[in-house]
Amino acid sequence: MKKDIKKTIQIPSGYELILQEKAIVVKKGNEEIKIPYKIKDINPKVENNEFIIEKKSGNKTEKKLIHSLISHINNALRGIETNYEYKLQVCSVHFPMTSKIEKNKLIIKNFFGERKDRILDIKPGVDVKIDNDIITVKSADKDLAGHQASAIEALTRITARDRRVFQDGIWIIKKEKGRG
Repeated sequence: MKKDIKKTIQIPSGYELILQEKAIVVKKGNEEIKIPYKIKDINPKVENNEFIIEKKSGNKTEKKLIHSLISHINNALRGIETNYEYKLQVCSVHFPMTSKIEKNKLIIKNFFGERKDRILDIKPGVDVKIDNDIITVKSADKDLAGHQASAIEALTRITARDRRVFQDGIWIIKKEKGRG
């Protein structure tokens, strides 16, 4: 059954929402997050510090897409205020593994005694720091922070071994909304 869908978000003071073609930019100061969307025939607009999305005779799939877009905008507003933070722990049981950051690349040395280093590019907009065996990933964009943390975890993935015995790797241990 088709219904009219209308959702609004209050824009906090100091924030700016810019409407582009098939994207919404959330901005505060020099922080900026771009949220792309692919929903046909919606009418997003900004009026009186409110962001309004309207869809005439939308079905339930379009309603779900609009709710997802609203959640992405709320996450961007919250993320610019307090960064999203993921903490990962380096676990090396069999061989001493080392990790370091050089020129926007995370380098893992001596993983499982491998001679070749494992290298991962750090995405722009993400801050990665290493403190002993804890790797901290911070970003205002929740998606970017999550993707970077999972890419670091996947960098040390082990196949064809018993995971109960070979527990080496880098694992996500904490997800936070950040403290500033």
